[in-house]
Amino acid sequence: MWEEDLEMLARRKVAWLIGIIAAAAIALGLWYWYAGRQHTAAAVPAAAPAPTPAANTEPQVSHPIPAEANGAAALPALNDSDQVAHDSLVGVLGRNAVDQFLVPQNIVRHIVVTVDNLPRHRVAVDLRPVKPTAGQAVTSTQGDIITLSEANFERYAPLVRVVQGADVKALALVYQRLYPLFQQAYEDLGYPGKYFNDRLVEVIDQLLQAPEVPGPIQLVQPKVFWEYADKDLESRPAGQKLLVRMGPANARVIKAKLREFRAEIVKAPIHE
Repeated sequence: MWEEDLEMLARRKVAWLIGIIAAAAIALGLWYWYAGRQHTAAAVPAAAPAPTPAANTEPQVSHPIPAEANGAAALPALNDSDQVAHDSLVGVLGRNAVDQFLVPQNIVRHIVVTVDNLPRHRVAVDLRPVKPTAGQAVTSTQGDIITLSEANFERYAPLVRVVQGADVKALALVYQRLYPLFQQAYEDLGYPGKYFNDRLVEVIDQLLQAPEVPGPIQLVQPKVFWEYADKDLESRPAGQKLLVRMGPANARVIKAKLREFRAEIVKAPIHE
């Protein structure tokens, strides 16, 4: 009995030993298979990611001025362009009108900076290309209410008459011929790669959205300058507030000329 127990115990040991050897063999085989897969994967390089397309650094121009519109005549340097700008405007508007209203220094630069400022809250008065309107703002007082007098609108009448009589096609030709000067002045203003004619069209479109205020326009004077009592009017861009200050009839004349000029410098229809 005791010998049989020894024999059975020996058999169990052999069986355990065979199992351990088999398990070790299986584990070793799996390890070699896994190592082979890893080696194959390392030997074949992964496909490189597709290169990212280079960004288009060319400026997007919505309303280009044709190069042929600039004409064959060479233009002076921007800093020496006052004479050619002055004489070109005289040819369209007449000498009396130009001498009466135009600031003769830095004409192109002042036009560009004023156009760029019209959509902002304020315009630099000392950089305007047009001389200040004669006289002071005319107001009417009734009790505690101060309004912009209709007599104030007459202050702008001489300039509006010049604008009304202007040949828009001829004015657009002057602008297109001198366009390289306007473009340089715009870039010098801090807009490299931007297109001035696009900015001009954008500004015209905003000016055309100026409201027409039919009744008396109430004013307040919190500090030195008059402001519109209507918060909506006062918060509007400087160019729109100027059109309101000129009065509805004058503003309609200016808007009509702006529409005509816009049609000459772009191909796209106007959106209202």
